[in-house]
Amino acid sequence: MERRDWSLKALEELTYIDSLESYERADALVKWYNKYLSDNGIDEFDLLLSDLQRLQELFYKNIAFLKEHKEQTRKDMVKNRKVKKFT
Repeated sequence: MERRDWSLKALEELTYIDSLESYERADALVKWYNKYLSDNGIDEFDLLLSDLQRLQELFYKNIAFLKEHKEQTRKDMVKNRKVKKFT
């Protein structure tokens, strides 16, 4: 039961993180990963199939978000360097 509670809490937190704004979301995803996946594998989750599918959907959605966020951050940094160059 403890593993199931842990899994449900992870799903609940990931659902909440999905509703956050860009920079808060990125930071929260890193913390979520460190808390739930850095020491445990994805196979440690003990969820019903419907919950597991929801976790999978959120997980891949947020991976795509992080890729886009990384690219946007890179563009912002390049833009900032150009502005700094002119000042």
